[in-house]
Amino acid sequence: MKALATAVAVGTLSLAGSTAGSPRLAGCPAFPRDNPWNQRVDRLPVARGSAAIVDSIGADTGLHPDFGSGLWDGAPIGIPITIVRAGVPKVRVAFDYADESDRGPYPIPTNVKIEGGGDRHALIVDPAACTLYELYALRRRGGAWHAGSGAIWNLRSDRLRPAGWTSADAAGLPIAPGLVRWSEVAAGHIDHALRFTVARTRRAYVYPARHYASDLTDPSLPPMGLRVRLRADYPIAGFPRQARVVLTALKRYGMIVADNGSSWYISGEPSSHWSNDDLRTLGRVPGSAFEVVAANRHRPSAR
Repeated sequence: MKALATAVAVGTLSLAGSTAGSPRLAGCPAFPRDNPWNQRVDRLPVARGSAAIVDSIGADTGLHPDFGSGLWDGAPIGIPITIVRAGVPKVRVAFDYADESDRGPYPIPTNVKIEGGGDRHALIVDPAACTLYELYALRRRGGAWHAGSGAIWNLRSDRLRPAGWTSADAAGLPIAPGLVRWSEVAAGHIDHALRFTVARTRRAYVYPARHYASDLTDPSLPPMGLRVRLRADYPIAGFPRQARVVLTALKRYGMIVADNGSSWYISGEPSSHWSNDDLRTLGRVPGSAFEVVAANRHRPSAR
């Protein structure tokens, strides 16, 4: 479930690390190599207060892959991505949160893929322009498109949302670069951080997030943008291949708090290739196997 709130800046922390290269999305870079989503964090120190934050999320709660194969309540399991061809007509969208949304227009084809459930995210990639369009709660009303909020991203740029702005996600972050995608798992490696949700967040956000969605002030609660990683000593050799690729990424790149929802739910793209039995083994990994990454003050330039 997504909640929106007016935000004030509470920090400009970022993450530094190395990466083998920028992931690709429909032939475009999924943001530059130095983007926070693409930075490894396996060599950064553990943050002060890590254990308390993990406890607040749920130390005994297991991971949950919020994606898979087949249907759930009539919809594919996960957040789908629509690839549009050059020249698809762009349309105006009416927004509930117009003051924090990019006006567009947006290239929404008649067969646009929309996430099932209440959030109804629509992620649209124009590979000719390397532009990502993301919409929250997209619906047709009276023959016109309506959404809760929307954001447009240049996939070649590190530019953030304005301070205090949401996106199609509560944290003001892009969604697509944090999804687990079948093509990556099939290749044997995921080279970016993952998106995940928690039940309760703090009234705060840290870089690269730009927005919070809570009135709670308990310092043990995670702010939006918090990054956690799977402990290096956590054994993953006994997991099936699909789960093992995901767990390896969680050790190297970690995952970022992007929205309020069920705790330790990892987002991914639907695919008929997923083995739901393999993915369910991720539930054996408890929250206590994670630690909060200590961020430093290096950040990429906004290009």
